[in-house]
Amino acid sequence: MASNRQGSTKRGKKSAKPTKKKSLWNYPRRGKGRIRRWLPSWRFIVGSFLLVAATGVGAFAYLYMTTEVPEPDDFALAQSTDVYYADGETKIGTFANVRRTSVPLDSLPDYVPHAVVASEDQRFYENAGIDIRGTIRAAINNLQGKPIQGGSTLTQQYVERYYMGTTTSIPGKLREAILALKIDQSQSKDEILENYLNTIYFGRGSYGIQEAAESYFGIDAADLTLDQAALLVAIIPSPSNWDPAVNPDQAMARWERVLRRMAEDEWITVEEAEAARFPDTIEPAAQNQYSGTDGYILAEVRRELVNSGAYTEDELDTMGLDIVTTIDEDMQGYAVQAVENLPEDRPDNNYVGLISMNPENGEIMAMYGGEDYLTRARNTATQDRAQAGSTFKPFGLLAGIEAGVSLTDRYDSSSPYEVGGQEFENFQLRGLGNITLLEATANSVNTVYIRLNEEVGPQATRDVAVRAGLPESTPGLDDTLSNVLGSASPTAKEMANAYSTFAAQGIRTNPHIVREIRNRDGDVIYTGDTSGERVFEADDIANLTYALESVVSPGGTASQISALGRPVAGKTGTSSFLVSAWFAGYVPQLATVVDMYQIGPNGEEESLTPFGGQWAIQGGNFPAQIWLDFMMEATRDMEVEDFPEPASEPTTRAPIPTFVPEPEPTTEEPTTEEPTTEEPTTEEPTTEEPTEEPTTGDPTPTEEPTTEDPIPTVEPTVDPTPDPTVDPTEPGPPDNPGPRPTPGRRKTRTKGPPLSPAGQVPNCTQYVPDEA
Repeated sequence: MASNRQGSTKRGKKSAKPTKKKSLWNYPRRGKGRIRRWLPSWRFIVGSFLLVAATGVGAFAYLYMTTEVPEPDDFALAQSTDVYYADGETKIGTFANVRRTSVPLDSLPDYVPHAVVASEDQRFYENAGIDIRGTIRAAINNLQGKPIQGGSTLTQQYVERYYMGTTTSIPGKLREAILALKIDQSQSKDEILENYLNTIYFGRGSYGIQEAAESYFGIDAADLTLDQAALLVAIIPSPSNWDPAVNPDQAMARWERVLRRMAEDEWITVEEAEAARFPDTIEPAAQNQYSGTDGYILAEVRRELVNSGAYTEDELDTMGLDIVTTIDEDMQGYAVQAVENLPEDRPDNNYVGLISMNPENGEIMAMYGGEDYLTRARNTATQDRAQAGSTFKPFGLLAGIEAGVSLTDRYDSSSPYEVGGQEFENFQLRGLGNITLLEATANSVNTVYIRLNEEVGPQATRDVAVRAGLPESTPGLDDTLSNVLGSASPTAKEMANAYSTFAAQGIRTNPHIVREIRNRDGDVIYTGDTSGERVFEADDIANLTYALESVVSPGGTASQISALGRPVAGKTGTSSFLVSAWFAGYVPQLATVVDMYQIGPNGEEESLTPFGGQWAIQGGNFPAQIWLDFMMEATRDMEVEDFPEPASEPTTRAPIPTFVPEPEPTTEEPTTEEPTTEEPTTEEPTTEEPTEEPTTGDPTPTEEPTTEDPIPTVEPTVDPTPDPTVDPTEPGPPDNPGPRPTPGRRKTRTKGPPLSPAGQVPNCTQYVPDEA
């Protein structure tokens, strides 16, 4: 029996299948279709979502608990920016000394905070410091290509601008949101509004609503009208750009927006919005720190950084930076003194610009932009323009050198010289015979340079000027035959860049006035661009420099410059009708340019009024004297360096195609004719002035204007600049000083632009000056 039971039990018992242990990772999923086996289960999806959410909540909770809220006063600490000379220790001035006077919210009219809420955060009283709905709405609008919107609440703006600074990173935005939440919990809405209104930047160096009311309207914030309050609130996002004195159209559009939104939110009635009138503002008050000549340095530093996009106006005024300029304190003093050395009877409307550059790195070592920035907020060295006159001739000479022309090649210098229906003349209609190009440079003979420009083509001359450093947009810079005589009107800074390229043996650098910027921790966060680009061959520049040395040698048009006692090269320049006078020159370590011009009562260019016992103001007298006075001191402790020797040249060169100008259009008045009967009817190109006045005979000028009649222009009322519509030339000495030793001839060159371009005799366009 026992055995039977055992047997029956064994036969009746089914064998159990082994159970498989489930793994955490069940992919691909068993028992599912070909596609579904690769899809995650709903449990996995839900679990993953909960895990991420829990992690995010935990991280947020941790950050919320560990983030400390600073005191409200800490938010308001917008630090000023200090600007220093090149030594990094001597302060020149400060940007935006923070002017702030806190006022209680209940002292302000109700429409002041209401305007802020309507414009900056319509859900301010409902949100908890952040607005998820507003953020999502702004993101959708931005993705749809609509006008860019921000999702920051008023509280977040408060946090960003005065505690964290501008931030775009995800961790930074997260911390900003946490601070906004905590501030909303620790301060009432009225406290947040009061702190916001007392710390926000309104432009014009004003922090807070009280200073803004004084800066824009000359009143206390408690006396603001609805119209005025709406305007101040309207410009909050970009006060420097939307100031009515800068951009009245944008200011009005923003002002209307504020009133419209206040009416929509029922802070004011529609009738009150319609009755509002755009308020008048007072003129921005210049800060006293901008007084004198240093004001031009501060303004130029600001302009360079803002125009480059490196910093905004607001950032320069609030970030607490240390800006080290390239300006050498001693050299700056020498520049100011050199101009102040001018005779006391100098006319009030006579202006001088001076720029001195380091050719090696483009640093501006000294800059004279005017007597007092508070009196005239326009820089004579970087903003005002003057006709270049014969300081332009080196561009034509270099174009010739690149094309294989030798300094020993001879040209007919007879005067007048007619080409294309125009006449070009030398000083006192006098030719110097068949002279070398070197002699023509020393005496600045116009007719020789016109013939040279015919050979190489005026386009080549223009190309050299642009490669050297003149902007292509320079007024008067064209491809006409007389461009070599200086019809273009650069700034002193632009011309200094070009001559600095010569001093650097053909390497062009970027002129700049900011060397470096340090943040609050002392870390260098910005450096000026000191890189260089080779634009001319060194041998060509060596020949050019050799020729320009003749200008300052005995018998040249600026022989007094030889008193510097070291190798120096340069060029004088005087425009036609004496509307401008220049001297541009360089030693191996420093390039300096000085220009002088005169502005009439209506902004028109005027002929320079003689003063200081001179019968005429020309490049070879006062501009050269200013240059020499400055350089004598600036180079006193510099090692005396020689220029490279000029390159040797062959005895012959290949013929250069002759430039054939097109005939003048019959519908236009010839450029050689005068618009009135008061001026000469032909161009009067001359050579260059002598180093001394004639001792016998009538007091005839030694330097005479050059080409076409000036076209009067009415320039802007804010310190307009001269009109370069006249093709200037350069007068020269009455006697031929004879040639100086010349270099050998060198190999014929075939590089460079086309040598026989078609063109037309000059017909300058009217000049529109830069903005102030």
